[in-house]
Order: sequence, then structure tokens, then C-alpha cells
Amino acid sequence: MSTNNIRRSKDLRGLWPWLPLWTVVVLLAIFSHGPMPLYSTRTLAVAWEMWQGHHWLVPYINGEPYSEKVPLLFWLIHAGWFVFGVGDGWPRMLEVMFGVVQMVLLWVLARRLFPGRPWAAGVVPWMAMALAYAFFFGLQIMYEVLLVDCVLGALLCLTPKTGRAEPRWLLFGLLIGAGLLTKGPVMLLHIVFPWLLGPLWNEWARDNRSRWYTRGGLSILLGLAMLLAWAIPAGFSGGDAYRHRLFFTQTAGRVVNGVQTDQKLQSHPRWFGWYFISLPLLLFPFSAWPRAWVALATLRKPLDAGVRFALCWLVPTFIVFSIVSGKQWYYLLPEMSGAMLLLAGAMAVLRERNNAFAENYWLGTWLIGLGSIAFAGFLFAMPYLVADRHLHGLWFDGVSAYSRTFSIAFLLMGCLLLLPMRGETRRLSIAGLFGVLALNTLFTLTVWHRYDLSPTSALLANAESTHHPIAIEGNYEGEFHFAGRLTQPITELRDGHALQAFAEAHPDGLVVTHPEKVEASAQRYALLIQPFRSSWVVVWSAQTLANLRTGHTPTEPPQPPQVFPAATDSQYGSQP
Repeated sequence: MSTNNIRRSKDLRGLWPWLPLWTVVVLLAIFSHGPMPLYSTRTLAVAWEMWQGHHWLVPYINGEPYSEKVPLLFWLIHAGWFVFGVGDGWPRMLEVMFGVVQMVLLWVLARRLFPGRPWAAGVVPWMAMALAYAFFFGLQIMYEVLLVDCVLGALLCLTPKTGRAEPRWLLFGLLIGAGLLTKGPVMLLHIVFPWLLGPLWNEWARDNRSRWYTRGGLSILLGLAMLLAWAIPAGFSGGDAYRHRLFFTQTAGRVVNGVQTDQKLQSHPRWFGWYFISLPLLLFPFSAWPRAWVALATLRKPLDAGVRFALCWLVPTFIVFSIVSGKQWYYLLPEMSGAMLLLAGAMAVLRERNNAFAENYWLGTWLIGLGSIAFAGFLFAMPYLVADRHLHGLWFDGVSAYSRTFSIAFLLMGCLLLLPMRGETRRLSIAGLFGVLALNTLFTLTVWHRYDLSPTSALLANAESTHHPIAIEGNYEGEFHFAGRLTQPITELRDGHALQAFAEAHPDGLVVTHPEKVEASAQRYALLIQPFRSSWVVVWSAQTLANLRTGHTPTEPPQPPQVFPAATDSQYGSQP
């Protein structure tokens, strides 16, 4: 066997067993229930409107150009639909494939950054697959997992490899362009600091500063040119208002709170320290692992190139994202991979330099194990607590039906983490991975029906097919368009005057409302009632709802409202 074949065989063995294990678990989780409102359903709605309207340049939602997103993910969804037909199976498979690429890229990046510490490279993917929040968000049909692939791929281009120290500048620029077409200018924030601070971690950058910055700058210009190659024709195609939002107010409205826009912007403004106080959740279960904190606290110079790389990436990027007004947990998804690189490097150093800390049982996973056992006890006791009315609410009432069965899984995971065995990091990763799978399965069995908008979508699809106009009170997030394969916009009603005007213009129309409680009038006159999250979705005849709002008695409907799932009268009057 040739040297190349031997090396390739060794590389493939390095993917076993973590990659097949992670892939199987993700497939089970992502196909256990339908697309999640509102993240996945909104993405699918945009892809569907582009598809059925043949809008290949400009994303659309509810009949209007959608300046919030750039089109690469939608194009990839369309590519699968051309082959397999329209459905939600291909978009979900895309997310799984993005996740596989992410894990492999992270593994390769760790091997490049820690060539002298193979343990660090081997353990990084195990750690990444245990991150609870990253796992759950990776089940959504969203842009961030593809963005992580672009970020990791671009950063991988900057790292030296055997036989080649200079970065692959052309590929670096192409991947920046792909990231810009996935999520917009925020891509640059994820990659700019490892490049700007390159001489601090990359020996080639120290010796060739001029070429490093010149060629890196040209690569960034290449990426921006790719974005502009789409944005300029899209701006002219979408119209003046769309062009203004696309080039000016979208980015400004997220960076600075209070920027005025001509339509509602998903900017999510939050205070400066919001990300910092969220770190324990974002990095769980490692945030509850004492050895991880000790490993980070005991890092001393000289630092490995991989540790320096992770610090150059994470610290300034985290500060800038904290300064930016718009904040969501998933904005930091690429940096969670960087955090695992940093932690793996720190753990490898701890194992080599301080064996006492590396093997001390009280710095191990016992705390997480006790937490898992305590959670198992809580799940086991939940039916009693619900029956005695000590616990009440959407989650408790639903979950209690299966909580005892799932308590066994968390008891076993807790015992696994309490045992003083070798392979502590992998045991923690396996427990974390199967823990999130168990929670996702429990959610599917007990609470998913409160997120499944299929009944309402089917009713609206039938109404549209018979030419009944549709409206919704408040803001519409595209949650019905893909499931119902709707082809016409849904009118947004902002106040009572808009409702009356819609009912007068379209007496045969339908109106969707989102009440916190279901009133007696809905039980008598509505067309459909179904729970949604912690509130309800109610579909009305527009004329009936307008009459009720003005104090008039509507005509008695020919049949009572459809209720999904079957609910008792006692449920209607209280918040679910």
C-alpha cells in the first residue's frame, strides 16, 4: 500500500466512531417531528415563495421582497427540489450534511493547530457534538450551520499544513464569499480577527506580514465582490425600498439600536452583557465541568499555536458581538466551535503538565452526574407533582405522561458520569449527546402537537384553493405558507379598523388570531381552534369575527369549530 493510501486510511479511521454516532443521532432527532415554527417554517416559506414565484435573485416572504436574508441556503434548497421535488425532507437532510461538514472541518482544523498534541485533535469533535444548545439549534432549517461551515473552512485556509505554510488565499476568498451569501456582512466578523492577528499565532504570517495582509485583503475583496455580484442585480430587481433596506438599514439596524426603518426589522436589541451571562447555557455541559475551568485557569506561556489561534478568534469577536446591539444565541454558533478548540488545547496541556489536576476525581464529571440523577428524580416525581397541582403548565402537564420512562435514561447517564473511569471526556460527550436526544424525543412525544400548525395550514390551503382571502391579526412570520403550499399573501391586520375593512371587502374571507385564552364565543363561532406554544391559534370567518368585535350576534355556523388535538371545555378558558 502506498504512503498516500496509508495516510488516507488512517485519516478515515480517525472519523470512527464519533462521526457515524453523531450522524445517526442527528437523523433520529431531526426527523422525529416536523419543521419547527417559527425558525424552520419561515425559512421554508421563503424558499417556497421563491420557488413557486420563480424569484431566483430576490428572496420573498408573504408576497414582498425579503431583505433580511441572502440567498445561498435557498438556492441549495432549490437544487434539491429540482431533483427530489418540493418537500421538507431535503432541507432537513441539508442541515444534517452541513453538520457533518462542520464536524469534519473542526476535526481537521484541530489537527492542523495541534500537530504535537494528537489527543486534542481527537477529542475536539467529541466535545463539539455534546454541546446541547448547538445540537438543538442545528435541528432547525436555518442559515447558521451553513455559516459555520463557511467560517471553519475559511479559517482552515489560513492554517499551515505539512508541505504548505502559506494560506490558500483563493479558497479563503471564495469561502468568505459563500459566507457572505449565507448570512451577509456578519461573516466578516467571524473571520477577520484570526486574520488581522495572524502574526500572533501563525509563523508564516510573522515572517511574511506584507503578503499576509495584502493577499488576505484581496481575498476579502473577492468575497465582497461575490456578494455584490448578487446584491446589485437583486437590488434593482427588488425595487427601491428593497434596495435601500438591503444596502443600508439591514446591517445598520442590527449594529445600532434605534435605527429607523420603513418596516419591522428582526434586530433583537439586547444589553452589552447578555452574551456573557448566557455562556453557561451556550457551553453546557462543559460549563458545569470543573476540570474544564481548571484547564483554562492554569494555562501559562508559552501557549500552543492552536490556543493562541483560539484566543485571537474568540476574545475580540466576543467583545465586538457584545457591543453590537442585535443579539441572539445562535449568532455565536461559529464561536462555539472555537471554544471547543480552546478547551481541547487547554485540556491537552493540563494532561501533560499537571497530572494531579488531570486525574483528580473531584474535578471530574461527578457534578454533572449528580445533576442528571437529580433531574431523573424530578422526572420520576413529576406525575405526582402534577396530580397534586404542585406543578401546572404547558410543559409539566404534557411531559408528565412519559417522564418516568425517560427518568431511567437520565439516571443511567448520571451513573455513567459518576464512575471514576478512563475516557472522561468521551463519557461526558456521549452522555451529553444522548441527553439531548432524550429531551428531543420527550418533546416530540408530549409537546410537539402544540407546535404543529398542520391543521391550520390545511384549512388555509383549502380556503385559498376555493378563493377565500386570508388575513391574520398582528405580524405574520410565514408559518403557514410552506405547509399549506399557499401562493397568495396573507393580509396583516394591525388594528380593529383594518379588521372591519377586510371583512367589508372580503365577507367570505378568513382571519387567523392568536389569543392567550379561548373565549366562549370562539367555542361557538370559530372555524378551527388549536393550541400553539403557550397560547392558541383560532381561525374565523372574517364577517363573524367583525360582527363579534362590534357587538353584533353573528349567524350561527353550520357546524362547531374543529379542535386539534381534542381538547376539553375546561382547557379553553385557561392558558395552556
